[in-house]
Amino acid sequence: MTTIIDQLDAEEIARVTEGKTIPDFSPGDVLKVNVKIKEGERERVQAYEGVCIARSGGGINQAFTVRKMSFGEGVERVFPLYSPSIESIVLVRKGKVRRAKLYYLRDRRGKSARISERTTGRK
Repeated sequence: MTTIIDQLDAEEIARVTEGKTIPDFSPGDVLKVNVKIKEGERERVQAYEGVCIARSGGGINQAFTVRKMSFGEGVERVFPLYSPSIESIVLVRKGKVRRAKLYYLRDRRGKSARISERTTGRK
């Protein structure tokens, strides 16, 4: 039985994702998030590429956290999944991890911070 709130969430998700394709991604995957940025009168698209370390929420309130290294400093950014400011999400590579939250990557540097790539079972 669907409630009115679930129905409104579904309508809003359909409106926001119209013309967009959101890939099926999980923590450990490397994503390229193209974000619309408004500077004065002009609007441009900026790419933010990093590892998805967490997904949270449900329905229209879903969010995901992307972590990247910028000039030797770790930078994390939380994006709402169904946001009009996100132009597109591109899945760069799938990561092989065994947990849902990868907060341990905050303490890692170099080789220990790498995530191996997940491959399909058959060639």
